[in-house]
Amino acid sequence: MNKTELIDHIAINAGISKAAANRAIDSFLDAVKSTMKKGETVTLVGFGSFAVSTRAERTGRNPRTGEEIKIKKTRVPKFKPGKALKEAVN
Repeated sequence: MNKTELIDHIAINAGISKAAANRAIDSFLDAVKSTMKKGETVTLVGFGSFAVSTRAERTGRNPRTGEEIKIKKTRVPKFKPGKALKEAVN
C-alpha cells in the first residue's frame, strides 16, 4: 500500500474527504519526524514504537578500491512492532 492508497482507505473508512485524510497523514508524519529528530520515542500502544538508535562508528571498505574507510556514527530510525500488531499479522 502506498500513500495514495492509504489516503483513499482512510477517507472511505473515516467518512472524510481525501484532502482531509491527506492532511491528517501529513500531520501524523510531521509529528513523528519532529519528535524523533529530538531523539524522543513515539509510542502507539498496540501498534508499535518509533525510536532513534545510534549506529556506532565502524570501519568499512570502498567497493571500488577495496581500501578501508571510516564510517561515522549516525542516528537511524527504528520501529518495534507492538504485541497487537504482531498478533494481527500472524
